[in-house]
Amino acid sequence: MDPTFVQGLHDLLVQSTANDTVQLKAATAQLNQQYYKNPACIPALASIIASSPTEAVRQLAGVEIRKRVINNSGALWIEVPQNQRDEIKSQLFGLTLNEPSKIVRHSTARVVAAIATIEVPLGTWPELLPFLYQTASSSQVSHREVGIYVLYTVLENIIEAFTNEIQNLFKLFEGLLNDPESEEVRITTVRCLGAIAQYIDSDDKKEIQAFRALLPTMINIIGQCVESGNEAGARQLFDVLETLLILEIPILSNHIPHLAQFLLQCGGNHNYDADLRILALNALNWTVEYKKSKIQNNELAPVILQGLMPIACEPEPEDVDDEAPSRSALRTIDTLATQLPPSQVFPALRTLLQQYFSSPDANSRRGAMLALGVAVEGCSEFMRPLIEHIWPFVESGLRDDDASVRKASCVAVSCLCEWLEEECAAKHAVLVPMIMQLVNDPATQRSACTALDALLEIMHESIDQYLGLIMERLAVLLDSAPLSVKAVVTGAIGSAAHASKEKFLPYFQPTMDRIKHFLLLTGEGEETELRGITMDAIGTFAEAVGKETFRPYFPDMMKQAFQGMEMGSARLRECSFLFFGVMARVFEEEFAPYLPNVVPALVASCSQPEQGQEPLSLSSSEVAVAFGTGTSPANAIVIQDGVEHNIEIEDLDADVDKMLDVNSAIAVEKEIAADTIGALFSSTKNHFLPYVEQCTLGLIELLTHYYEGIRKSATESLLEIVRVFYELSGPPTWTAGLDSVQASYLDTNVQQLVGHVLPALLDMYESEDNKSVVSSLCVGLAETISTVGPAFLAGRIDEISSIAIQILEQKALCQQDPDQEEDEEAPEDQAEYDSVLISAAGDLVSALSNVLGQDFAAAFSRFFPLISKYYKKNRSLSDRSSAIGCLAEIIGGMKSAVTQWTEPLMDLFYKALSDDESEVQSNAAFAAGLLVEHSDVDLSAQYMQILAQLHPLFVVAPDAPAARFNARDNACGAVARMIVKNSAGLPLEQVLLVLIPALPLRSDPLENRPVFRCIFHLFKTNPQALHPYIDQLLSVFAYVLDPSRPEQIQDEIRAELIELIGALNKENPSKVQAAGLTPFVPGM
Repeated sequence: MDPTFVQGLHDLLVQSTANDTVQLKAATAQLNQQYYKNPACIPALASIIASSPTEAVRQLAGVEIRKRVINNSGALWIEVPQNQRDEIKSQLFGLTLNEPSKIVRHSTARVVAAIATIEVPLGTWPELLPFLYQTASSSQVSHREVGIYVLYTVLENIIEAFTNEIQNLFKLFEGLLNDPESEEVRITTVRCLGAIAQYIDSDDKKEIQAFRALLPTMINIIGQCVESGNEAGARQLFDVLETLLILEIPILSNHIPHLAQFLLQCGGNHNYDADLRILALNALNWTVEYKKSKIQNNELAPVILQGLMPIACEPEPEDVDDEAPSRSALRTIDTLATQLPPSQVFPALRTLLQQYFSSPDANSRRGAMLALGVAVEGCSEFMRPLIEHIWPFVESGLRDDDASVRKASCVAVSCLCEWLEEECAAKHAVLVPMIMQLVNDPATQRSACTALDALLEIMHESIDQYLGLIMERLAVLLDSAPLSVKAVVTGAIGSAAHASKEKFLPYFQPTMDRIKHFLLLTGEGEETELRGITMDAIGTFAEAVGKETFRPYFPDMMKQAFQGMEMGSARLRECSFLFFGVMARVFEEEFAPYLPNVVPALVASCSQPEQGQEPLSLSSSEVAVAFGTGTSPANAIVIQDGVEHNIEIEDLDADVDKMLDVNSAIAVEKEIAADTIGALFSSTKNHFLPYVEQCTLGLIELLTHYYEGIRKSATESLLEIVRVFYELSGPPTWTAGLDSVQASYLDTNVQQLVGHVLPALLDMYESEDNKSVVSSLCVGLAETISTVGPAFLAGRIDEISSIAIQILEQKALCQQDPDQEEDEEAPEDQAEYDSVLISAAGDLVSALSNVLGQDFAAAFSRFFPLISKYYKKNRSLSDRSSAIGCLAEIIGGMKSAVTQWTEPLMDLFYKALSDDESEVQSNAAFAAGLLVEHSDVDLSAQYMQILAQLHPLFVVAPDAPAARFNARDNACGAVARMIVKNSAGLPLEQVLLVLIPALPLRSDPLENRPVFRCIFHLFKTNPQALHPYIDQLLSVFAYVLDPSRPEQIQDEIRAELIELIGALNKENPSKVQAAGLTPFVPGM
């Protein structure tokens, strides 16, 4: 080895560790040009590790030799002569054991691992494993610490090479987990087990059993770390625990109750450091999320909630971004609510809430209110019938003497409004005055404005009586409140505009004058947030007042949106994209001139990298390492090993790099950009055609993105593009049936587009583990199939059908639970989000039946038992309702082909008509009517039984929930279908006494089709039966023909109705005139 070469390299490393940027850059350039491309640098660096008196230089040499060895699959290492490679390998053993500095020992250990990655698979380093066993078993504690750490670094890289050693390693680790002298040995041993666990297969029963035997000791070691306040060690061990939780092998299965209890104890122990408590609670959160079946089967939710509530009631930090045990506890309550069946969560939580709400301690009342708020998302359907019992607590909280409780109550109201819209909107007379009072209180102003924003969003016409008062008060706050409050006030005004629509007109210009200067803000933080929310609100104003009123502001607001996009803020770009989508929706094809500037920005956003661009805070020597490897400090990954302020920089795979260094703001921006693309095409139609190919290819790229929000938006936009592109192609009307699947009615360009999009979506499904994404895929496919028709399914019927089958069988990848045996049935009681997925699969099946028509019969024999099993009394409302609704849609698609299933279907619908919930009864009425209409079986003999079960649905109190009115409308539709099918099969006079007073339909105008078909049928076949009801019917006709209600009837019904009115006018023109129908008389 050339001593001059070694000395020159050493001097440059010394220069790299100096706190002098000029020296650093000069040294970096020289190292890259003269040393790091020469294989001789590897033995030279090894020599420097052995001989340099400076710790920083030895550490830097260790980092650099690892880089040189590992880069380009070991190309430079292989160029080193064999004898020198052998010498380095032999030398490293002694260097690692004898090095006094821990950071250098760790750096050298990683060199061993790097060389092992190349040499062990080739079988050219037989001495390594005996050395590791011997050192890790040494009687000297320092040797054990080194040996187990080297073994850990090796296992991180090449575990596959040691598969035959797994059982021996387990024996070694069993002893080291109980090392009496060194916590470091125990911690590193747990980390070794974490590395091994990732390579155990679910079929490796022996390894799983051996691993499980070590788990109690591993959990004890985590406890020791927390107890001793070793935060660095605890972080490493919680990382291991989280790895074990997300693995698809049942390693932790039998230990989940013990683990949950342990984490709860750690999280609730006030003697521990807050950061360590947060680590424990976050691990508990992961346990609930990834081991929910074990939590569910062991009914652990009540115990966990009991332990979390006192933590949730602890004081919160002022800064909303600061972590605290209380926030971690609330996050875990949220996860319990969304991941588990609400029947296991909300009853236990409700008992605790009653206890804490009545506490004299304000912190307890505040914590209870926040717990209620976070639980709503996952338990909303379960809470709906209980809401009247919940309002007294909320109202009491809004009036509480303590400001923190009042603020928490505002948060709870916001959550309730989001998930229980109807119930909250109905409570406006109580909520609006109370919240407005809190808006006037500086202590609660911001929280109250947020609650007001959420309430106004859902109030619709109820806002009219409050609009003047609300706008007067909010206008004052726009001028006087601090920036943070102005932001939520602006959002609340946007919601007021959304609810009041054209009634917002008097406030539009004055509000624009007050807020337009917010669009000139250029500062970060609160200024950025206020500018972004203002952009969102102005978009809402445009939708409320309409394009003609907004037109004078349109060009300038677009200019402001473009400027916001150029300010370097992901948040402002996101707001600009949302604004573009709204403007396109409002101005439609008039938006087209902006597309050349908007679309490239959206495409660029979708393809931008997400690695953080901010430089890390590194010392000069660390920067040197980054420069020396041809990287920059901005994309280096920092790995901390828990030693005093020492850092090693690691080059990890690009995928891992992205996962560790993700910029969440940019990810959300890309999600919005992907969503906006579909919205723009839908609004601007042909003008968007030049961008379709580029946007489609960009969106397909996003289907493999690691962030589920982006995959969901890309999925929805791709299917939107297919639908709009199809509609623009001027397609003929398609005919349902298998023959049409291969028909050539699709335009060639549409076929090509489907050929690009559909395979990519089906590929994504195969590896998609997020239920929300799969739900969106199912709903989007259903809508696209129903639009494009049978030809969309060409060559893909089985694949698309299998998606629905897998989901209904609860065997889709996103539903799989590694802790569930293959032959074990999924539990019937499930989380509300699981029910959303089942409902989405039902939509997909309905769409298939719609386009295949009678040819769906063969598939229905498979689908019927899968769907009907979701109608059981112990199933959730959502499951029961969607099962009956899905079967109804299938009957509508199959028509007479449903005949062979008439009896079992009717039996099921009888049960559903007796359900306790109006939503289920409504779907059952719809389904029964369709079955009567389409089945070739004459059901006249059952008419009286059907009528008896439908009759209660006609009795609806004026203040009844909307679902009751919907059920009545569907009952009207069912009766109408029965009359058309066989009016002689029922007591017509008595039936009309009930049916006619229930008209006009108020909730479900789609059922006007069978109702008016029935009316037309009776006027033709038995007009005298309707004569007693002429006045009522003319009033109904006037209602549905009112130009302000265009959604009431379709053109076909409208034409026949106008013809009927003409005939009635000839018989009794005065009555037609009295009903206000003269303008509709043909020829008048």
